Amino acid sequence: MEVFNKSQTVDPEVRAYVYSLVNAVGGQSTLDDRYSIGDDALAVLNDLLRWLRLYDDKTNRYDVKRCLAEANLVTGDLLEILALWPEEAQDNRWKSKLALACLQIMVTLTWPMEVAEEKTTMNHMRHRPYIQLAQVGYKRGILHCEDAKILRTAVRIGLRSMAEARRERSRRDEGIIKLMLYFFRNLAMITQPQELPSQGDENEISRSATIEAFHEQDVFNLLLTVGSAANDEFQEHDVIVLETLFHLLKGVDAKKLFMEKEQVANEEINELQSLMQKEKVMLNSYNKHAPTRHNRFGTMLWVKRDDERLSTVTGQNSITNASTTLMQMDATKKYNKPKYRGKLSNEFNETSDFGMRTDLTESARKHLRTFIEDFLDSSFNPLFASLRKAIERETDRIVPSNHKQFWFLISWFLTAEAARRDQKRAKSAWHADRPSQVNPEDNTFAYIAAVLDQETFVLLNRHMQRAFDDKSWQDLQANLLCFTQILLTVQSMAESTDEEDLEIAENIQNRIFYEESTHDRIVAICRGYTHQGFAYLDAVTECVHVFVRMLERYSKQNADLQIRSKRRARKKQKRKEQSHPSDDTQQDTTAADDRENAAEDEREAHLTASERKFDFARFSAKFLSQNCVNTFISLLHFYGDLSPAQLKRCHRFFYRLAFKHELAVMLFRVDILMLFQRIVKGPNGLDTSVEGFKEWEMLVQQVFRRCIKWVERQGRQEGEGWKEAAVVEMLFSKIPSTLFYLQNGFERVVEKRTPRPPAELEIKASVTEEGKRVGVAVSVMLELGNVEGLEWVKKQLKSAVDERQVWEDESAARAAAEASAEEATTIAAPTIFITPANDERKSQLFKDKHLRLLLTTLGLQRLGTPEDTEASWIVPSELSAQELKDTLEQIQKAEFEPPTFDDGKNAQDLVRNKSAGAARRGATTFSDSESSAAGSGDEDEAAFPPNPREKLTADPAQKKKKRLTRRNRTELTEEQVKDRADERRKREKERNSKVKSQLYITASDDESDEERDAEFFRREEETRNKMSGIIKHQLRKEAAGGASGDGGEKKGTKRKAGKSDENGGSKKMKKATKLFSDDEEENEQASDRSRSPISFSTEMGVDVDSDEDSSEDSTTADNEQPPPAPDEEETPSTSPTVFDQDLPLAEVAANTVNAWKSSPAVEALPIEDEDEDDAPVRKPAAAQRRNVRTGFIIDDDSDEE
Repeated sequence: MEVFNKSQTVDPEVRAYVYSLVNAVGGQSTLDDRYSIGDDALAVLNDLLRWLRLYDDKTNRYDVKRCLAEANLVTGDLLEILALWPEEAQDNRWKSKLALACLQIMVTLTWPMEVAEEKTTMNHMRHRPYIQLAQVGYKRGILHCEDAKILRTAVRIGLRSMAEARRERSRRDEGIIKLMLYFFRNLAMITQPQELPSQGDENEISRSATIEAFHEQDVFNLLLTVGSAANDEFQEHDVIVLETLFHLLKGVDAKKLFMEKEQVANEEINELQSLMQKEKVMLNSYNKHAPTRHNRFGTMLWVKRDDERLSTVTGQNSITNASTTLMQMDATKKYNKPKYRGKLSNEFNETSDFGMRTDLTESARKHLRTFIEDFLDSSFNPLFASLRKAIERETDRIVPSNHKQFWFLISWFLTAEAARRDQKRAKSAWHADRPSQVNPEDNTFAYIAAVLDQETFVLLNRHMQRAFDDKSWQDLQANLLCFTQILLTVQSMAESTDEEDLEIAENIQNRIFYEESTHDRIVAICRGYTHQGFAYLDAVTECVHVFVRMLERYSKQNADLQIRSKRRARKKQKRKEQSHPSDDTQQDTTAADDRENAAEDEREAHLTASERKFDFARFSAKFLSQNCVNTFISLLHFYGDLSPAQLKRCHRFFYRLAFKHELAVMLFRVDILMLFQRIVKGPNGLDTSVEGFKEWEMLVQQVFRRCIKWVERQGRQEGEGWKEAAVVEMLFSKIPSTLFYLQNGFERVVEKRTPRPPAELEIKASVTEEGKRVGVAVSVMLELGNVEGLEWVKKQLKSAVDERQVWEDESAARAAAEASAEEATTIAAPTIFITPANDERKSQLFKDKHLRLLLTTLGLQRLGTPEDTEASWIVPSELSAQELKDTLEQIQKAEFEPPTFDDGKNAQDLVRNKSAGAARRGATTFSDSESSAAGSGDEDEAAFPPNPREKLTADPAQKKKKRLTRRNRTELTEEQVKDRADERRKREKERNSKVKSQLYITASDDESDEERDAEFFRREEETRNKMSGIIKHQLRKEAAGGASGDGGEKKGTKRKAGKSDENGGSKKMKKATKLFSDDEEENEQASDRSRSPISFSTEMGVDVDSDEDSSEDSTTADNEQPPPAPDEEETPSTSPTVFDQDLPLAEVAANTVNAWKSSPAVEALPIEDEDEDDAPVRKPAAAQRRNVRTGFIIDDDSDEE
């Protein structure tokens, strides 16, 4: 029957061949109990190796391995052959070859059986359990072989190859070293399958037994040797060492590893007490409703509900009170929860999971601690630096599973280094009185420097993003564990007393927190938790907690923290490509589409980076989403199994959400409130003796208090149905669109931002011809591919031509009819409005600056402000139908015969922003605001207004020559225009810089003389009094003359003056009367305000300056200088004016403005002159007053002459 069963699992012919080879290897001697090697043992072992490679590996079957396991080849033959090779016979070549052949077969038989699910066959499912149990037996036999130390023998096999220098090693030597390391890796990976029955003592193959065997047989020393030279001599073997360390250290508590024996015992006792306390609390909760000997009789109740329905409840515990009855009803309900249809991660995979806990014996923990300390001191930096470079280069020896192992081991070793550092500090503090103890400052962070550089951070962020995008949750869990431990290490470094460590920690934090993509990635990972398991959930929440806490602390220490945010630059790149099309694109459209698709993929990776100031409130607000709340609520569901640190992590998140950000409304959900109630009040609640229970109780109390206030809020905004709506909202999660309303009771008012108008364009000054300017504007539209917009403009122009032509014909007919009736009137043509057909065209008219340039060049006008999006475009009445036709023809000509430009320029090169053109022309203004701004300290700006230019008499001959020169000059190029403009601005700047304060302030201003000042003020007072009397007398005289009619006028010159002043003089007299009345009121209020009378005298002096001057001269003077501003009219005059006798008004005015020299009588005025050249040269009216700018009097000597 046994032979029949065997023949059903494996092909009998294959089994016969394999068994015959196994028998030929050797066996027990008939003479004694010693093992006897066969004559052809080496050839037989090579044949067995060929069977494994050519049959099992090629056909993807396990038949040969099954036969070798049934034949007991490893423990019965191979281990016996290795035991016959003692250390004294190291140079025996035949036995060394046999040992190498045995090692090759054992590596193949102990190789981990990992087959993808989609590649699994029936043969695999049939043989895998048996082979896995056989591998457990192989490991037991190898670790506990009584005849020899098998691991030590394997080390001896590879020592000869390791002794060779790297450059002198052959491929065979490299293969032997790999074979030896793979053998140790396989032994570390083999564990007892949880789903299969054990066939012996599991402690013989446990992690502790493996560690002790590795320590006793010098495997740890071999790993230290390879690891310390991983970046030089053993670069090709770093991955195997990584896998060996991973399977040795996963599940081992690094913190407990560096504890003393007493500390470990206390830790285990505390853990046991905690478990017993939890059990006690659970039993107490159960005993409240546990059955007793008095409740053997059944109980049944009918509960009447609101809808007059009856429900049946059984059990005596349902008759205590109403709440217990309702709880009993809920407990009997069945809820068919929808199953998760996604793929759940395998949390408990023995070969790859690192979330399981593994306990070690005291001796194993001691040996492993010694190995870890030596590894950190000598091998950590070389090994992980070599591994990082291999992962970056994506070498062939790196497989996807190595990424997870790499990041997990970094996390584990960083935790171990922190535990070792804390342990040494505790020892130093305990034995501080002993000078022989090690100084804790001697332990620096140099042992782990290889994983704290910028290259590691870049690689970590890249792998973290890739794992998150690919939904590789175990890889992402390893990345998060590594990132968290790096943050904790940097935090410990920042708390060091060494200045160098502080500087390094500051630099690392700046690098980590500088990238905004890192912040967004952490937020996205927190939001993305669904069903990844408890280990992944714990890693996510811990990373978020540590990252936010450290970032908050760092942002407070660095108020000016800058971060770099990246945004895609696809629109800008696309616009650039459209503005500069290539020749190939115009020739071959198909090839252009292919290039565009390739460029689109390339632009996906193009990002524009910009720095901005970091705002922690803005960052923390990203966690205020329902998905983040659900992540921490999922962790809180395990509150009975959480440690105090994990409970504190959840408490801090909910406290920040509800009270710091005032978003407690996100916790107002029925399941969340029930969870909070159960944690604090039970049943099966949190133990009151747990650390942090008081904080949780206070948090839950405040959340419920705010929830009640929120439901019962009856304000003006909420209305009558607020309570009902709030109760309904408690059944669902809160979404961002309604969160603001639920929190405040009213909708958020969002002000719509006014669209920004585009930059106004203009064609450069070098393009002077009107037709060429239109051609430039049309060519710009064609180069940008806006053919549709150009066709729309042509259509609108055609419509405008027809409409304007009809009006002109009608106007001509009307003019002919009115001419016959001698009633001819001229009527301007009505404006024609350009009406866009749809909203898209209206938006284009506002946003498309090139379309607006074309319309402006054609002569169309835009009504409204630049910011007005509803502004209309019109065809002005000045444009005739013929002009519109010519414009349309110019567009068509430029469309079919595009203009050519010099120097290989295109049309866009001849267009510029209007603001740039204005700045290039050097148009500057000088105002009070600019002068105050200039005083802020710009050295290039002028400290005073520009120098007043002297007015020179123009020579007619020179003027004519200049006109001829301008007429016959050649057209300047753009570069020449620019150079001349720069030269002109340079000369103007030099001229302005020569303005000195002595134009306005003289040395005599610093002199002070009280008697002279008193005399000056006395004379000023006399001048004001005389002036007031003279003006009043003159006004009365004018009024009397006007009442008596024209008969009182004198003949001759006086009559001419009256005629000349008949129109303009009356207006000026009214203005003077108004000024005088105002000044008279001011004099009555305060006698020291005497600015207007002098100003008035100046005005009057101008008006009656010369009676012979014609009204044309007065009009010319008024056109040359605008009326004075109010501040200029009120500017006080500082020039002394003395009146020795009562003089007529004309002479007083003349003395006031210094228009004439000190002439005592009015006879000095010209009476009548026929020739203008004989009249005295005088300035315009406004020019005779003091020139005042921004409070400075800028009269120069030329004005007084």
